[in-house]
Parts: sequence; C-alpha cells; structure tokens
Amino acid sequence: MAKRKPKSADVPPIEMSLEPQRGAKLSKKDERTLESIRALALAVAQSAAQAEDPLIRVPSRSLANVSFNEKARILEMGDKATTRTLFNLAQAKSFMQTMLVAEGANQLISQGKTLSIRGMYYQTKHTIKGTKEETFNNQSESDPIIEDLEVILEALREELHLYAQKRGDMVGDIRILDRGDLIDCSRMGSGGYGIPSIVEPEVIQFRNCKAKFVLHVEKDTVWQRFNEDKFWQKHNCILTHGGGQPPRGVRRLLYRLNQELGLPIYCLLDNDPWGYYIYSVIKQGSINLAFESKRMAVPEAKFIGVRSTDFAEYKLSPSVCIALNDNDRKRARQIADYPWFINKKSWQKEIALMLKNGFKLEVEALISKGISYVTEVYAPRKIAEGDFLD
Repeated sequence: MAKRKPKSADVPPIEMSLEPQRGAKLSKKDERTLESIRALALAVAQSAAQAEDPLIRVPSRSLANVSFNEKARILEMGDKATTRTLFNLAQAKSFMQTMLVAEGANQLISQGKTLSIRGMYYQTKHTIKGTKEETFNNQSESDPIIEDLEVILEALREELHLYAQKRGDMVGDIRILDRGDLIDCSRMGSGGYGIPSIVEPEVIQFRNCKAKFVLHVEKDTVWQRFNEDKFWQKHNCILTHGGGQPPRGVRRLLYRLNQELGLPIYCLLDNDPWGYYIYSVIKQGSINLAFESKRMAVPEAKFIGVRSTDFAEYKLSPSVCIALNDNDRKRARQIADYPWFINKKSWQKEIALMLKNGFKLEVEALISKGISYVTEVYAPRKIAEGDFLD
C-alpha cells in the first residue's frame, strides 16, 4: 500500500525544552550534546512542517560497516546508514521510540541528573492514548534504541546521562575526585573502589597517582587474590577487574589512565577464545561501539596471559585443563581471522597452539602451583621479563 502524503496538520508539534533548569550546571560536553538533540528535533519538526515524511539517519552498527584502522590500531565505523521514517508503518514505532529516548536524555541533561538504562525504559514507557499500544513492551526494545541514539548523536551513552549497572573494582596508589569527594584508592579495604558506569572527566578527576602501571584481571575472584596479597602495593600498580567482559565504564577508565597518566595497561585473562576477545575489545574496541573506539580502545594494552605455552612452561597439572568444545574452536578461528590479529605471527601461534592442545586454561589454574603463585611468581615474572603478546 502506498504511503499517505502527510499534511502539516496531521503532525503534532514537537515540544522539547532545551533550557537547563534553574541550578543545573551544564558542562561544555552537555551543551554540545543538547545541541545535537536539538538539531535532531528541529530536523524532524521542519520536515513535518513542510508536509514531508520526517526521517532519521541511523549509522549502521553491523560488522559490515566497521573497519580496522591499521595506523591508529582501532576499529572505526564506516559511512553506511539506514533511514528511519515516521510514515512507514514498519518503522513508525522505532521512529517514535527514538524521539522519546532523545526527549528523555534532553530532560536528564537539562536537569543535571542521571538515570540508569533501566530507568530510561520506565521513563519512556506508557500506553499510547486511545489505544492499548505500549511505547515499549520491554527493556530489550529500549536498549537498542539508546545505542542507536548514541550513533545518531555521536555521543556516548554516558554523555546522555545514562548509566548501566556498576561492575568492576579498582585499588591502588591513586586518589580520585568523584563528584567532589576525594577518594583514596589505597584505603578501600577488601572491596576496593567500585568503578562507576560514568567516569567522564566532569565526574571523575585523577589526583596524586604514584602507580607505575595498571594490571587488569578478568574476574573478581582473581582480583580478590591480588588485592588480598597486596600485589598493587608491592609492585606499585593499580589493580582493576571488569567482572568478565569489562563494561564501558571500566574500559573508559582504562583508556583515561593510559592516555592521561601514561600508565601501561597489562591484561591477565583466561587462556580461551573469550579471554582473547576481551583483550581484543580492550585493545582495539568493539564492533558495537566502533564509533567511540577513539575514546575507549587502548592500542598499547599488552596480554601477559594466561598463554597456551604456559601449560608446559609452568608444568601445570593435566587436571586443570578444560577441553575445548565445538563453540570454542569456532570462536577461536573467528578471532584468528580478525584483521588486527591475522597478520600477527605471535597471535596466530598462540591461537593455533590452543587449538592443537585441545584445551583451555583459566587464570585460577595457576592455584594448582600454590595459592599465591599467580601473584608472587607468575604475574611478576611476566611483567619483569616483558613476556606478553601485543
């Protein structure tokens, strides 16, 4: 069925207050983000006023629109995009949802407040008047719209004043100013400083850093061993973890520690395809966030282990080996074909040896050599000898 040519009277005026509320202090970044939201709203309003079908250009976040910049050593988003129009029945709902989330972000920034992505779902969820239709049926609908809005506005989710669940901790000889509160990360007890989702300079500033490098470990359980053994104190470093796949706040913090303080980033991850992938995301960026790799990826990050050669070199027991399954093998071959790994002989040997071994190793496997072997022998030796993959 042909699309109906809308009349200007068919489209209600878009009301979007862009003035900050009294008392709200906007940073220059906030002002730029609000300007981007206003440009989006005005473009839609002008199209409607001219009886044209309002549309939104949405850059594609697919692998086909991502390339590896060999010079910068990061993933970058290409120019491919799709359009989302209001008077296309298949796109009308997602168009409306995009504008709802944009208005929600506008309110947050203008009021100087933040909200969880779960909270944004509830803020924008309601029943459309005169119907039984919900703006969002569940959060699995709103989360992708938030990601779309990021690439549309060229702004991080955190710049929209949205945050995710906190996951990750830090300890070390550094003090930070977190929303005006001075926090000594060397005096955080057994729990460490919980790394927030929003770690932008407007929120967190670094103070009095005496650490020489950052050791990022994959899991909280390994981090606890390093923290209990005071590894960060003995080796003058900052110790972080991301609870597995590190969330954006942790990756952004690692980027800032590297770029602003010049700290080397060493990664201690499992010897499996998922550990390799975590390193890849930290180092080159992720496909989904390729448009922001320049503010998240750490090309200088080093992979110190666990390595495929460690089983023989450290004489580990066969009982700690975990057999690779078909999914592991498939994922390993995919990672080996990544443009940023395919021409690196050391990584090709690493992945080939894991496949030849037929097993994977968790960092915790080193406990078989002693409870504190990983903190007292393995990690210090790897770092001191520069025994890592780049």
